[in-house]
Amino acid sequence: MKKALVILSSLLVAVGAFAQGQVNFANRVVGSYDAPVFVGSLTGAKADATYMAQLYAGPSATSLAPIGAPVPFRTGAAAGYVTSSTAVIPTVAPGAVAQVQIRAWAAAAGASYESALAANGATGQSAILAITTGGLGTPPSLPANLDGLTSFSITGGTVIPEPSVLALGALGGLALLIRRRK
Repeated sequence: MKKALVILSSLLVAVGAFAQGQVNFANRVVGSYDAPVFVGSLTGAKADATYMAQLYAGPSATSLAPIGAPVPFRTGAAAGYVTSSTAVIPTVAPGAVAQVQIRAWAAAAGASYESALAANGATGQSAILAITTGGLGTPPSLPANLDGLTSFSITGGTVIPEPSVLALGALGGLALLIRRRK
């Protein structure tokens, strides 16, 4: 009898260790919230596939860590939004409160938010939200939406002019020099 109780309690501890909270990584849920990500300002263009986004989460605001892989923003009419996916937060139990944030950056500035920040690339982040995670119960509850998420913008970074702008400037300067000599 003791052996059976020890095995059962060990099994429960092992299963509990693998329990992980879940959230819906999406910046638009129809009827709940609509938070597109912009470039430059909240009235500027919406982020497209040249920008990446990643969910950061943890049990506290000081312990946020990247969750899953970075994803590009959608294009066309869906620009400013990421494709919805379930994000599993390994450091937060199902039904517990997780602190979550979306961070975005220019893909050309780096493969991660941290590398883009270090390279002085264009970056942005949402406010930190307290979300009660899904995945609790049998069957598990649905992943929690990021209710309360609001739009934010990707700003900063070093602006690199297009080569055609540089060529046009050089031609204009050359024309001024030729005109001045005459």
